[in-house]
Amino acid sequence: MRHRVTLGVSVFVGLSACLFGQTAGSRTIALRCGNFFDGRGDSSRKNVVVVIEGEKIKELATAAPAGSEVIDLSHQTCLPGLIDTHTHILLQGDITAADYDEQLLKQSPEYRTILATVNARRALEYGFTSIRDLETEGAGYADVDVKKAINNGVIPGPRMQVATRALDVTGAYPLQGYAPAVMVPHGVQVVDGPDNARQAVREQISHGADWIKVYSDRSYRVQEDGVLDDIPTFTPEELKAIVDEAHRERHKVASHAMALYGVHNSVEAGVDSIEHGNYIADDDLKTMASRGIFYVPTIYVGEYVAQGRAAEGAPVWVKMIQIHEDTFRRAMKAGVKIAFGTDAGGFDWKINPAKEFSSMVKFGMTPAQAIRAATINAAELLGMKDSLGTLEAGKLADIVAVPGDPLADVSLMEKVDFVMKGGVVFRKP
Repeated sequence: MRHRVTLGVSVFVGLSACLFGQTAGSRTIALRCGNFFDGRGDSSRKNVVVVIEGEKIKELATAAPAGSEVIDLSHQTCLPGLIDTHTHILLQGDITAADYDEQLLKQSPEYRTILATVNARRALEYGFTSIRDLETEGAGYADVDVKKAINNGVIPGPRMQVATRALDVTGAYPLQGYAPAVMVPHGVQVVDGPDNARQAVREQISHGADWIKVYSDRSYRVQEDGVLDDIPTFTPEELKAIVDEAHRERHKVASHAMALYGVHNSVEAGVDSIEHGNYIADDDLKTMASRGIFYVPTIYVGEYVAQGRAAEGAPVWVKMIQIHEDTFRRAMKAGVKIAFGTDAGGFDWKINPAKEFSSMVKFGMTPAQAIRAATINAAELLGMKDSLGTLEAGKLADIVAVPGDPLADVSLMEKVDFVMKGGVVFRKP
């Protein structure tokens, strides 16, 4: 799920502040919002003033305090900063397998990291003030350094939680298909056996991983009864060892699991989120709901990738789209927690990841539900619900705005024209 990128130039209001490591000062900023959606409920409010001091929201008011710096968003809807819980800033899209191979074989990790800084900036421009980046696809621990550069004010970008290298078993993950004597890189850390899996978890955490990611299945086919079948990668014992070790070290596990056995084994092992989940059996949905395991469906990327995979002789990817919609609707009915994730990097970063909002509404969510998936729900998945996800006093001033009413037309989420992260303005209308 990857492609290419060409570098463009965009203008950030407040870019110089980020480049020189400055942070939100003690001045008071007042955002005059025409519409205001706080990340809770199903409706917005009119004419709310958000008062910000430093990096946090001080209060919600009806008028700007005397002496404050007023930013007029009276024609916009203000919302919590958006959170994308499934990205790959080290990737530029891979609509065909050759695109992926080219990135790993012809681009150095250093060059890919330079491109990643551009993608981080793009994510922030799109309105995503926080992201969970789910592995570097062969670029080692570069995501840790990009995160560090953002935190230190060296480059602009969203808050990041990172998964570094991800885990898979021998023979299951690209690069594949080369002559046995030709040594090629892999997009993951290859591990076999419970003990090696535990060691890999420890290694990744020691080098800065916030999350552990596993690839739990591969090789998909649709059975006659409509169930999406797969070949599981890790044995149940290996998966349980990975989850146990990560949880023992107070880290969470995200599982790439698209079909029957990958999902089931992951749920039984106790992972914290199921990524993609094109097919999830009803019993596994019930278990996910009861245990609070999140579902991150990444709908748009499936549609994007299907065209390339079908051209390569794998039409199953087209069939998987309808299966995915049925699963999504069943997950909502079962009460499974759903968080917004796009797999950006699996598609070109020049495509706005906010397209996922329309995909989620097409699959059955209301606009308000889709927005909550990218705010309060996503903040909960990241363990940051106390500081992010809603607009209320005491929380970080991560705020975006769009023209018009996204609760009536969710596609407006693709038109973010104001971005504030931690009290610093990066984009104005």
